[in-house]
Amino acid sequence: MDKTNPKLYCLEIRGDFACFTRPELKVERVSYDVITPSAARNIFQCILWKPAIQWHVRRIEVLKPIRRTSIRRNEVGSTMSHRAKKPLFIEENRQQRTAYILRDVAYRIYAEMEFIPLEKRSEKERNECKDRKAETPTKYIKIFLRRAHKGQCFTQPYLGCREFSCSFKYVPQGRERDRPIEESRDLGIMLFDMDFEKKPLSPPPLFFHAQMVNGVIEVPHKSSKEILR
Repeated sequence: MDKTNPKLYCLEIRGDFACFTRPELKVERVSYDVITPSAARNIFQCILWKPAIQWHVRRIEVLKPIRRTSIRRNEVGSTMSHRAKKPLFIEENRQQRTAYILRDVAYRIYAEMEFIPLEKRSEKERNECKDRKAETPTKYIKIFLRRAHKGQCFTQPYLGCREFSCSFKYVPQGRERDRPIEESRDLGIMLFDMDFEKKPLSPPPLFFHAQMVNGVIEVPHKSSKEILR
């Protein structure tokens, strides 16, 4: 991938702890070795999300060696439905579990912004649009760059779990400083994202075979044959 592609935007993110939970392990939380594309996409969306755009993570660079640690966390053993007639008492449903997480992490994530034309959006979105001529990719690119440069976000970005918040910095193309770690490993089958287009309310997971080469993970596009459905 050519990092000089003007359609790619880069964020450098750092955090003390991270947990990108492997879905196949149910009893205790065990993190993937690196950030997943879905978690990286969420960070871009924390800065800017609108029905007019979609983010596609295309490249992940690991800037610090992969280190693990374990902690004990209090979790709630059940969830409460809005149709429930009885309240949920947290103290009666509290469970203490061990989580195997990452510590002292840093990544550079590259994503592509896809503009969705007005005619391809929902009827509600089309009716609410007051200035159709202003709906262009340039409009949203400028909004994102302004917010990213200022460090603005709608919600606090986090690394897998909300208690593991992270900092972010926009990195202009060609101004990357830290080199990725000089390590290569087969990361196995990794969560790519959830297929919201197929089932918005209960989206099925998508996976891909992740390979880290000299600290760099190339992420396939959602339409690629490399995506496992």
